[in-house]
Amino acid sequence: MELLHTEDYKPQSAVINEIIEENSQIKTFVLSFTDEEHNQSFKYQPGQFMMVSIPNCGEAPISFSSTPTRPGKIHLSVRNSGKLTGAMFRLSEGAIIGLRGPYGRPFPVKNFEGKDILFVAGGIGLAPLRGVINYCLDHKDRFGKVTILYGSRLPSDIAFADDIKTWLKCGFNCQLSVDVAEANWHGSVGVVTTLLSQVEMDVKKGVALICGPSMMIRFVMAELSRMGFSDDDIITTMERHMKCGVGICRHCHMDGKLVCVDGPVFSKSQLRGLKIMEISA
Repeated sequence: MELLHTEDYKPQSAVINEIIEENSQIKTFVLSFTDEEHNQSFKYQPGQFMMVSIPNCGEAPISFSSTPTRPGKIHLSVRNSGKLTGAMFRLSEGAIIGLRGPYGRPFPVKNFEGKDILFVAGGIGLAPLRGVINYCLDHKDRFGKVTILYGSRLPSDIAFADDIKTWLKCGFNCQLSVDVAEANWHGSVGVVTTLLSQVEMDVKKGVALICGPSMMIRFVMAELSRMGFSDDDIITTMERHMKCGVGICRHCHMDGKLVCVDGPVFSKSQLRGLKIMEISA
C-alpha cells in the first residue's frame, strides 16, 4: 500500500452552505471548501467517502451523496446515530467542519455504460447510490434503463423525496415500499425485496447496485443471484467503523479485507467466502 504524506491526513476546512432535512433522522449537508482553489480542483467518484471531523467530537466516515458531474459543492447525507453525527445535527448553516479525503474504491461507473442498471436501497442506503443515480441522469445517453427500488420503515421516513420526483419525471422507474403504512399511503407495504419480482430487465445485460442495512444486503444479493445476475454484476457498499480511512489502523477489518481501502464498494464475487455472504446463494 502506498503511504500518504503527512499533509494528506490534515483535514481541510469546509463551510456548510445549506442543510436539507430529508426526514426526522437524516440531513444532507451541502458543503464547499473554504480554500477556493482547493474547492475548484477537488475531485471524487461516486461510492467514495470523506472523513468528517468536528473539534472535541471526533471523526467519522461519510459517503458522498452528490455526483462529481455537478462540481463546486459536495453533499454528505447523515443519519443522527453517533457522537459525530449528533454534533453535525446541532450545527447551523455557516458553520465550519473538517474534511479529508476522498478515500475508498468507487463504483466502477464507466463499466456500467450501455447496461441497464438496477438500484436497490434501504433507508440511508439511498444516499451513496444517489450520487450514482444522478451521475446516470447527467449522462443519460450512456446508460440503458434505470430502475430504482427503495425501502423505508415508514412513509414519513422516505428520504430524498425531491430527487425521487425528478428521477420519475426524467423517465427512471422508481418503486417505493415501506415496512408499515401510514395514513394516505397507497404504495407497497413490505420489505424492499418484495419489489424485485416486478423488475423487468435482461439480467444478462444489466448490473445491480445495493446499499442498506447488512441483513437487507445479504437477502437482496441472494435474490439477485436467483434472478440470474452474475456475481460480478452485483455490487454493494459495506459499512464498518473506521478510524483512519487509509488502511493503517485496521479498525474496519472484515474477514481479511479492509473496508476503507479494499472497499467500501465490492462486487459479490469479491465478497465470496466472507461471513457476510453466509446466507447468499
